[in-house]
Amino acid sequence: QVQLVESGGGSVQAGASLKLSCEMIGDTRAFGDRFWFRRAPGKEREAVAVIGPEDHTVYADSVKGRFTISKDTAVNKKIMYLQMNDLNPEDTGIYYCAIARGRQLPLRLREFNNGYWGQGTQVVVSS
Repeated sequence: QVQLVESGGGSVQAGASLKLSCEMIGDTRAFGDRFWFRRAPGKEREAVAVIGPEDHTVYADSVKGRFTISKDTAVNKKIMYLQMNDLNPEDTGIYYCAIARGRQLPLRLREFNNGYWGQGTQVVVSS
């Protein structure tokens, strides 16, 4: 059993930055690709960033150049981050971290059924 706990959301003005964190609790050795998703009001959930086991990354076009996904897998410290810069109102939504069992090559943004999700953290960007 793996538990994911997000933090770092909040309400900011356009142009500001936020850094989301996702603590992964439990044995994550069977899991490969790690994602950040978001669900904007009235829209479908979308994957915005993914990081693979070798730290390769892929981003959605809407966040490329502004968001950075990273992870810290040092001993006893399993945390994933999403640094979000130059936020705009279209970035408003609930952000979820997720990990998929195994990996898929080439690395890509995708939905999946076999993995774990966090409960989400709210991000609100006002103009």
